[in-house]
Amino acid sequence: MVGKVSERVLLREGLERTDNGMKQTSWPDVAAINQKNYYTEYMKRDDQVLALRLQAEAARDRLVQNAKDRDRALARNGNADVPLPIPDIQQEDGGPTAADGLMDPSKVIVIHPGSQNLRIGFASDALPKTIPMALATKFPQTESEMYEALPRRQFEAKTQDQQYGEEWSKKYQKMCNDLKVDMRANKRKVLPNSKELVVNFNRRTESEEIALHNDPLQIEWTDVKSLEDPDSLASCFVGHGALRVPDDSNPKFKLWWPIRHGWLNEDEYSTAEHLHDDLETLLDKAIRQELGLTKNSAWKNYSCVFVIPDLYDKRYVEQVLKSCMTWFEFSRICFIQESMAATFGAGYTQACVVDVGAQKTSIACVEDGLVIEDSRINLKYGGYDVTETFMKMMLYDNFPYQEMNLRRRYDFLLAEELKIKHCTMSQADISVQLYQFHLRVPNQPTHKYQFKTYDEVILAPMGFYEPAIFDHSAKLRRRRKLMDRSYNAYEVDVPDDPASAAQLAILDLLQPLVASNANGFSLSQASVADPLATPSKEKPQPFNFLGRAGENGTPMGSNAASPAPEGLSTPAAPYLFGANSTTTNGSPGPGARNGTSPAPPPPGMFVDSSSRTAKILAEERDAVLPVAPLDIAILTAIQNAAKAEDKKLRDYLGSIMVIGGGSKTPFFTQTLEDKLKARRPDLFDRILVSRSARDMDEQVVVWKGASVFAKLPANDSWITPPEFERLGARVLHHKVLWAW
Repeated sequence: MVGKVSERVLLREGLERTDNGMKQTSWPDVAAINQKNYYTEYMKRDDQVLALRLQAEAARDRLVQNAKDRDRALARNGNADVPLPIPDIQQEDGGPTAADGLMDPSKVIVIHPGSQNLRIGFASDALPKTIPMALATKFPQTESEMYEALPRRQFEAKTQDQQYGEEWSKKYQKMCNDLKVDMRANKRKVLPNSKELVVNFNRRTESEEIALHNDPLQIEWTDVKSLEDPDSLASCFVGHGALRVPDDSNPKFKLWWPIRHGWLNEDEYSTAEHLHDDLETLLDKAIRQELGLTKNSAWKNYSCVFVIPDLYDKRYVEQVLKSCMTWFEFSRICFIQESMAATFGAGYTQACVVDVGAQKTSIACVEDGLVIEDSRINLKYGGYDVTETFMKMMLYDNFPYQEMNLRRRYDFLLAEELKIKHCTMSQADISVQLYQFHLRVPNQPTHKYQFKTYDEVILAPMGFYEPAIFDHSAKLRRRRKLMDRSYNAYEVDVPDDPASAAQLAILDLLQPLVASNANGFSLSQASVADPLATPSKEKPQPFNFLGRAGENGTPMGSNAASPAPEGLSTPAAPYLFGANSTTTNGSPGPGARNGTSPAPPPPGMFVDSSSRTAKILAEERDAVLPVAPLDIAILTAIQNAAKAEDKKLRDYLGSIMVIGGGSKTPFFTQTLEDKLKARRPDLFDRILVSRSARDMDEQVVVWKGASVFAKLPANDSWITPPEFERLGARVLHHKVLWAW
């Protein structure tokens, strides 16, 4: 190591320091931050958030204007005494007044798009206008020519079992036998040859032709010549007019459904632009034809309340916001979730809302006007599946009209009519019954058919508790092909669509080890417990369905599972099993979910969980179709909402509210209540399933609640065009009433 060199040596070598004291840069020196204690106020005050700042400025401008109006009125009356501004204080707390025109209920449009029907109307209306969410546009082929017939079947097969599939036939026969056993247990009379009577009668019956002038209930089919602009490809029929366009019309028309199964229909569309345009066109036509607002200039004077699902896609909500601000140019818009709107409509403060729609069923627990995030469940079946399965069962039993195809418009209308008239969930109504229906085909005589039914009328709606009888083959087809999921703004590989612990539990029930969240946590109830793990304190399991699976009294193995870690995102799985359970053959191993045979190891079971990114986990979840028995799904939602609190558990079980058009089947609520009581006999007297209050139609409860929400004077969730222009979709983070 070289020692210190003297200045004389540096001078001799030419290395002396010649410093004139000048800095190397003119930039000021910045002192380093003290890492032990530093503080910032960035985005921690309301005046730093644009949406809140604009809201405060509007309230301040409103107070100034009210003061000016009061002074002007006093000067005009010649009264110099200034009264106390008590009304102004109330207006300040209550938000905008009716004087500015924004709180007039007749100036607020409430829109609730369902999986099959659209409900739209003014907030001042008693009931909404209901139209099917379908458009008919000119196309070279009709939907019945483009797609396979529904219900799906092999027409060239020789036997009934081959035509409808061996697996489905076995499920149908099993449901028939189980119904007989259940009816005998309930002391109901069951004739041994009832099914043979129905099959033989339906096979022999012939149709009767009725002339058009003798048919008083003939359908008024849509005249295709009444199209607004026949030369434009964008011209279309919507709603009921679209469903009544003849299949043999000239030119041909094709039906388009922008929303199917509760989400945007990516299967039948080739581009996202076409899908978004059809949704905007449908809303545009509904506003013009149903509400009478034919001029675009008048839309600027109206506000909009839009109902979205509890478990929504952010891309869908952002697209709706963009359409309402740019296409319709509403003065303001706000969003409300379906279950939250349902409690507003029924007047409940706490409830477990079960919304049975046409093609999806949503479950969520609501408390004090807010949806419990971890209780949200979205199942992909509904009333349309009952219609399709009912016709499939009737065709299997030699229904006289064997050409039934739900892709054809007149067959779809006929099938819906038959389901509404004949389907029931009461065992007291199950017997051999003789009915008749009229087949009305455009430009053809009406045909009258007679047919008999037996157990098909109850087995089809019982598919809510046996969803395997439904056809799920095309519900996930082309999912995420046109629109990708939403991702976090800061971590581009992390999806940020809302997730629910109850929904993850349902997915885990169907496909183990798929319902892992973005942090790598997987359901401990679904995974095989480690026998060498450190034992921990047992937690109460309010729903242990597997312990009651053995109805024949056969002793079963231990079904204890390792307790799940605590936390808001920890799902409580509906079924419990562990490594110490015993299979039916007596060999130790992981037990099955039905208590009979072990399930095969799922794909990805032996893959390191740390190597599965959040995007891969989201793709795995999207590949699983959420279908589970309705009673199990309700108990799972309540379990995740109560979080092992016995009082909340009893409160939710005693306030189950069933709404939606799919629940209008007779004795639907009574059957659901009996199923839930069979699952929880210890809380037999606590379980109560009811319809909406005030004898309101189950189909319009959500819309009515949204109209009530629109009339609230204190509502900070309105989004105005200036806010959207500056912030875009980011304004939703500050405006919606739940965690965005």
